[in-house]
Amino acid sequence: MSQPFRIEMQVRDYELDMQGIVNNGIYFNYLEHARHEYLLHRGVDFAALTRDGIHLVVIRSELDYKASLTSGDRFVVEVTTERLSKVKFGFRQRIVRLRDDKVVLDGLVVGTALNERGRPYISPAVERLFDE
Repeated sequence: MSQPFRIEMQVRDYELDMQGIVNNGIYFNYLEHARHEYLLHRGVDFAALTRDGIHLVVIRSELDYKASLTSGDRFVVEVTTERLSKVKFGFRQRIVRLRDDKVVLDGLVVGTALNERGRPYISPAVERLFDE
């Protein structure tokens, strides 16, 4: 298995809930941003695909929260992809807090691609994500 794509980020104060930790819904934003950056890194332009009538969509998310991030924490989001079926792919993602290398979140985000008619369609650009 190849090394995961990694992007470094930092918690912003407005992402905290009343307990002073990152709100659970914010983690979805972190993961989505990392997926989009991963796609660009691999030569897949999410916006261009959409303009071409190919829509990448999330159909399932499994997130295991293991620890909490707090104000100012620096962390990395790791991304790898795997083919799950003919029309489904998975993004394996982890969030790791940098100050202590603690895994904060393990996740699997399952997606597919749809053509203009709403039918599953894995374009050649998306197919390249699995050529390792």
